Amino acid sequence: MTYILKNKTIELHIDDPSENYNFSRFDWSGKIKKLIYKGTCVTGDEKTDAKEIPDYGRGFYNEFGINKPVGFQNLELNDWFHKIGVGLLRKQESDYFFMNKYDIKPARFSLNANSETLQIKCQSLSHNGYAYILEKEIKLLKSGFEINYTLKNTGQKSIITDEYVHNFMSINKSLINKDYELSFNFVIDPDTFNETVNPKNVVTFSTNQVSFKASPESAFFFSNITGGKKVTAQWKLVNKRNKICISEKGDFETNSINLWGCRHVISPELFFDINLKPDNTKKWSRTYTLYNLS
Repeated sequence: MTYILKNKTIELHIDDPSENYNFSRFDWSGKIKKLIYKGTCVTGDEKTDAKEIPDYGRGFYNEFGINKPVGFQNLELNDWFHKIGVGLLRKQESDYFFMNKYDIKPARFSLNANSETLQIKCQSLSHNGYAYILEKEIKLLKSGFEINYTLKNTGQKSIITDEYVHNFMSINKSLINKDYELSFNFVIDPDTFNETVNPKNVVTFSTNQVSFKASPESAFFFSNITGGKKVTAQWKLVNKRNKICISEKGDFETNSINLWGCRHVISPELFFDINLKPDNTKKWSRTYTLYNLS
């Protein structure tokens, strides 16, 4: 079942945890697959081949532990580790890679919805001293929406990981090109990036902005674009042709922001660090706002 949250401005399409995407990477709780703003779709898919969609991202999918899933290190092969928001995954090799396909023992999910709010609870199995309860609230605003997270450590060991939203965005199905401008609240220095993948140098940086000389022919990627500095977690994306702006702001600071994209989508990623002792709870939120350019 797809749940639709809708008001006069915003329409969100959210899949039930048990339906459609069922791969071992992205969080199954609150799979926001589409955002429509005043009749214009502003989201896209990670892949354009419809046959591959069940294994790939869409809309505003989030992920816990892209590099460091809970309990993976020092685990014997064929034992199980936690992927928060998914369930237990079977360790199949010595190094974790987020795009590998893992055997899954799904977590337990429950859901409550009305026309403007969706509440999802994900309760893990207890394994190797780790356990948690993740609660997520997706709530419509007048011109946007917010995602509120509550993560409780119900195990005997500390949970050390991170979380981000992938933000697969394409405004009115427009290809990524000169019409797009992405801005941050800090000065960008490409010399401080951890990794740079920029085919034909179509992506350019100026002060706090990212722009494009042309449509990328293949995927681009930049990691640690803050240069390790701690900054307010936020970005703003403008499409000048469609005169639409979308922004995300977290209620936290981050020292880890990545940027990924390709010809048909762009994805700034704001990471939230988690270090949660047993019996403790962590709360954080992300707010998305949309408006028309005058």
